[in-house]
Amino acid sequence: MDSDSVRGVERRRLLGWGGLAAGVMAVGTPLSCAGLGTAAASELSGKDRIPPDTLPGGAYDRFVAELAAQDKFSGVVLLSHRGRTVLSRSYGMADKEKRIRNHEDVAFNLYGGPFVSLSIVQLAQRGKVKLWDTVGTYLTGFAKEIAEQVRIHHLLMGTSGLSFPEHDYQRIFHSKEEQHEYYQQYTRQAKLVATPGAGSNKPGWGADVTVQIVEAVAGMTFWDYVHKHIFGRCDMTGSAYYTRPQWLADEHIAHSYMKQADGSRVDAVRNLDKDSPSPGMAGQNNARNFVPDGGFVTAPDLVRFANALYDGIVLDPAWADVFTSVKAPNFRGSPGFSTYGPTAHIVEGQWELSRSGVHPGSCSHWSIYPDTGWVGVVLSNYDDIPLQEITGQQTRAITGASPGDGDGGG
Repeated sequence: MDSDSVRGVERRRLLGWGGLAAGVMAVGTPLSCAGLGTAAASELSGKDRIPPDTLPGGAYDRFVAELAAQDKFSGVVLLSHRGRTVLSRSYGMADKEKRIRNHEDVAFNLYGGPFVSLSIVQLAQRGKVKLWDTVGTYLTGFAKEIAEQVRIHHLLMGTSGLSFPEHDYQRIFHSKEEQHEYYQQYTRQAKLVATPGAGSNKPGWGADVTVQIVEAVAGMTFWDYVHKHIFGRCDMTGSAYYTRPQWLADEHIAHSYMKQADGSRVDAVRNLDKDSPSPGMAGQNNARNFVPDGGFVTAPDLVRFANALYDGIVLDPAWADVFTSVKAPNFRGSPGFSTYGPTAHIVEGQWELSRSGVHPGSCSHWSIYPDTGWVGVVLSNYDDIPLQEITGQQTRAITGASPGDGDGGG
């Protein structure tokens, strides 16, 4: 066994990720197939106990099914425990025009993926970058104060102090090259409006700048880097930074349905002249990007990613700690603690690492419970689902906590 494998085994053992033959059962294997029916599962205790509310027919399953029956949810929910699927449900249509239904292997447009920050931490592990290096160490064309004062750490923490101009959300991109050039020029229009690292009501996220540092160091596009070093390593075969033509042609990619002011929903990728009226997304349609922001992922692939993160596959264990460990209370106003990746919460005495978000026509949420080996995924091709209620019910099913009971730290 090589050193990476040894470190991965030790990591699982320390975090409670091992147990119950961790890593033996593939993602998608139902719990009952592992020889653990409902009765046996209910007898397990401690970290290996399967709460009844997580099982098929349990409270979480019933809650989502009722929403789907009212056309308030379309997509996939999945709960996995130590690499074994406990619950997987799919509802609604991936493509209403072609009558293709959603199913577990359909990819959805992801919001808030971990891949930007993970890529730069991978490069830091390899000694290619230092997290305290400034933007000017790797990129040219930025204002002097940005190049000399804003560090990679600030970009990852949202404390860069940078302000960017409004995007041209009406522009339709027709190639990867056109879109790439636009973002190169767009980021150079940034202004420094707060002291880097101070934290303020202008947090200064710098994902677009971080992406360009990855590209400068790796010598390839960010999309290609993620395919090779994250999706490939994690065996995320259904996930990719698909292009708009692929989105239209591939039956395994869910179309995003944007809620309109009159209450109807419109297919975003087939109607580039339409956009979202919702506050915070007004005027936007992610399908206008030739490569839509966030990429596309399947629910089982997000579980594979979570397992790989703690198996030493995408990061060595010590660097996985760098990626997920608490850096500060979450100054953005939402409860929890900031990390380089997901937001961290303490729920019923255990860590929950999660990220949620909404694109026009899609919603996504993923949660990792490293202490007990649970992973929860919600992917939807509606943008008006009650996402907070769904994720609250998911947390309650896994941990027993009432929604909002987490120790926020903010």
